[in-house]
Amino acid sequence: MTDTIKNFPNRLHRMTQVFYREVPSQVAARRFVDSLVNLLFPVRDRRGMSLKEMDLRWENLQQDFLHIITPLCSGMDCCCERLTARFFAEIPLIYAGLMKDANLYKSCDPAAYCTEEVILCYPGFYAVMVYRLSHVMHRLDIPVLPRVVSEYAHSQTGIDIHPGATIGPRFYIDHGTGIVIGETTVIGRNVKLYQGVTLGARFVEKELTGVKRHPTIEDNVIIYAGSTILGGDTVVGHDTVIGGNVWLLSSVPPYTKVYNATPKPIINTMAGDGEQE
Repeated sequence: MTDTIKNFPNRLHRMTQVFYREVPSQVAARRFVDSLVNLLFPVRDRRGMSLKEMDLRWENLQQDFLHIITPLCSGMDCCCERLTARFFAEIPLIYAGLMKDANLYKSCDPAAYCTEEVILCYPGFYAVMVYRLSHVMHRLDIPVLPRVVSEYAHSQTGIDIHPGATIGPRFYIDHGTGIVIGETTVIGRNVKLYQGVTLGARFVEKELTGVKRHPTIEDNVIIYAGSTILGGDTVVGHDTVIGGNVWLLSSVPPYTKVYNATPKPIINTMAGDGEQE
């Protein structure tokens, strides 16, 4: 028993060498996301920033990103400096879209007091913001980091959006807890999802890597809470409404309403002594 305890570090070292590969520091990746998000929206940091400070932070973020991805790209036919430049070149466009999203949330939700409240408090907005960043990393073929970033947002919000998903502009998530959007999902413009929606695959096998496994949601679709839509060949046509708790495995045409039959609740009144009448 004593030898087992004493020799375990040696065994652990051998095993970690077998499975070891360069992966991003989770701490560094999360710190990078937080710093970038707070630069884009200083209200999250509860203070304004001078132009000089913004310039400095912008430069530092580029160095931080380069430092994170350099070990990941060893042995790959790529230039880390070029990847960094390409990633940061996308940020202005992402920011413009996020500002439109924030205003969309404010206009759609009667509970939203102002745009600042959306930026500070809405988990759906935060999840979409981090998805936009991780999706660019995914398109640049940076290994592992996109998932580390997207899972950070998942842990913060309960909203699971794979960085490989393709999501159009003006994407609105209300509440959001429990939403799952799979890797090959395609979502069009002006789509609204409510909590508990799953856009998933019919089944999972390793041989399906790279195959379209998740549904396509066309423009102007609303999917209400608890609905599940599965399959790579399932297409929800534009301007369709999917009601709550729908289970959908086949395509529906545009301008369709899909909903379950109205349930009939059983209501029993309670007697004064706690027994049912």
